Amino acid sequence: MAAIIVTFVEDLFFLAKIQETAKALGITVVAGDARRGPAAIAEAQPQAIILDLNSRQLAAVALIQTLKSDPATRPIRIVGFASHVQAQLISDAKAAGCDAVMARSAFTQQLPNFLQSLVTTS
Repeated sequence: MAAIIVTFVEDLFFLAKIQETAKALGITVVAGDARRGPAAIAEAQPQAIILDLNSRQLAAVALIQTLKSDPATRPIRIVGFASHVQAQLISDAKAAGCDAVMARSAFTQQLPNFLQSLVTTS
């Protein structure tokens, strides 16, 4: 069974880059449905979640809190990304239980290695 990563990424070009890189690594990337949030994640049983902390479609910090408070989804690794200048948002995401928060630029540079680490450490 292929490793699965659920993404909540609104930028379609960035999502395509994640999907293409993941496909080359044998990882399935599923676009999360913001309307279904935690229910969709529980159904997908992913190894990890990639979350744009600036999402306009969902409250990212609230989603992190919900997932980390539910025993069924607590073990799923959550990685958020935001601009490096958004210190308060990064702090809030970490406080909510986000396992890692990266600057978007660093996430892009390290994408292949990072995707591989998400599924091998899960």
